[in-house]
Amino acid sequence: MTLGEELRGHLPYLRRYARALTGSQQHGDNFVHTTLEVIVAAPDEFHSGDGTRIDLYRNFHRIWESAYIDEGDDADEGEHPLVRAAHRRLVQITPLGRQILLLTALEGFSVEEAGLITGADSETVETLLADAVGELDRETRTSVLIIEDEPLIAMELEQIVRDLGHRVAGIATTHDDAVAAFEETDAGLVLADIQLADGSSGIDAVQEILAIAPVPAIFITAFPERLLTGGRVEPTFLISKPFRENTVRAAISQSLLFTPQLAA
Repeated sequence: MTLGEELRGHLPYLRRYARALTGSQQHGDNFVHTTLEVIVAAPDEFHSGDGTRIDLYRNFHRIWESAYIDEGDDADEGEHPLVRAAHRRLVQITPLGRQILLLTALEGFSVEEAGLITGADSETVETLLADAVGELDRETRTSVLIIEDEPLIAMELEQIVRDLGHRVAGIATTHDDAVAAFEETDAGLVLADIQLADGSSGIDAVQEILAIAPVPAIFITAFPERLLTGGRVEPTFLISKPFRENTVRAAISQSLLFTPQLAA
């Protein structure tokens, strides 16, 4: 198997991680592109014995770490208010803390694997992870609209939302119900499946919702490949079913930092 073949299956998920980390598909893809250029330039130095996926994310971490500039709390007053709000929240969490949060909760790496990727010891990883989750939970409280046609999954998501201290604005099972529910509530976040009860599309529902107000959206689906195609602007936050509670918790906290990235 060639190195390209080894990496291909991991790239959609690295792109997802990069988007979540940067808050932008374009910026995230730029980091992924640079990472691949570095690997191609020195393929013999890529493998470390820790596994292809860990090696790929480790190389990405090195690129991200070398490029990160701490700009403090001097957000441009000309920026959109949601962008300035995201900036204020982000500066409360160290870049390494955010990486560890996403590596463990969103990408499913263990504490030990996150340490291999970032070069931090397990104690440091655990401390930064706890700090990051705590800070985001304190900074983000909102009302959440759940678009999900499977009752048990909807109930599980509702419990996760409430456990995080958020309110549930409503639960919708179809495109039309979702848009109507959003118009009638003050939802500041949307959790959406992409295949709904009457055959309608959660993607279309979210696009219509975003035309009403620029709220963050998280897709939770058994068909992630339908969105991770590279052929269209993709959602910043995408969770595969079956999901882990910690993954949803982290995505909710992270998504509230950014405006949505899904285009029509």
